[in-house]
Amino acid sequence: MKAGANAAARARRTPQALPEVTISEDSEVRFLHLGTEWIQGSMLLDAPFDIELDYVQRMMAWLLFVEPDSVARRRALQLGLGSAALTKFCFKKLRMDTTAIEINPQVLAVCRQWFKLPADGPRLRVLLADAGEEIRSADHVGAYDALQVDLYDHEAAAPVLDSPDFYADCRTALTDDGCLTVNLFGRDASYERSLQGICAAFGADAVWAFKPTREGNTVVLAQRTSNRPTRMALLARAEAVQARWGLPAVKWLKLFKPVS
Repeated sequence: MKAGANAAARARRTPQALPEVTISEDSEVRFLHLGTEWIQGSMLLDAPFDIELDYVQRMMAWLLFVEPDSVARRRALQLGLGSAALTKFCFKKLRMDTTAIEINPQVLAVCRQWFKLPADGPRLRVLLADAGEEIRSADHVGAYDALQVDLYDHEAAAPVLDSPDFYADCRTALTDDGCLTVNLFGRDASYERSLQGICAAFGADAVWAFKPTREGNTVVLAQRTSNRPTRMALLARAEAVQARWGLPAVKWLKLFKPVS
């Protein structure tokens, strides 16, 4: 991304330009919107700490690469709070030390009031900051085992932060066996550019991708250190993840493979 484009992206994300946050719901699900009809997150009213959307569940695919018994000792970071589905799941279900970075104070307030996001505490914190700037802080170097990036503005057209330099900053924030997961639009023209940026930062042999969901969301995973488990090893891990946390991890294996 050129310097001018970076400046334009920052301008779109200044406090004065941040969109209004609204909610809607049907009989079972509450939705978060950023001033448009686009769904930016959701919550099951009867199970507020579960993950409702398929693509958000797939953002947890890093669990396939770590021992389940080690998860509660690990640290997670989300860039973009959304409806706090990932943040709540990592904190409440996985019992992880969890941090989120969100630029819009309205999003945080709505998540606390309407989406059951707990208050900050010893294992949970939300930083109100620009994710692209904050991720470069020395506090984050080598700090996270799971880094989950879902950064779309109210137009939901393409990721707000999507340059090779940004993905390199994400890699720097990971532990040696840490993983990045990113939500991209797999049927959009920007997908190949985004994938190339991730491969440039991590190496193509460390990058995996899901097939797009029905809505077109494609989750890409990148490992800080490339590791290619056998299909049998992945199946055993998927079965353990599904049994322990209720995520459809066995089904993931039909949709998830290395990009090279």
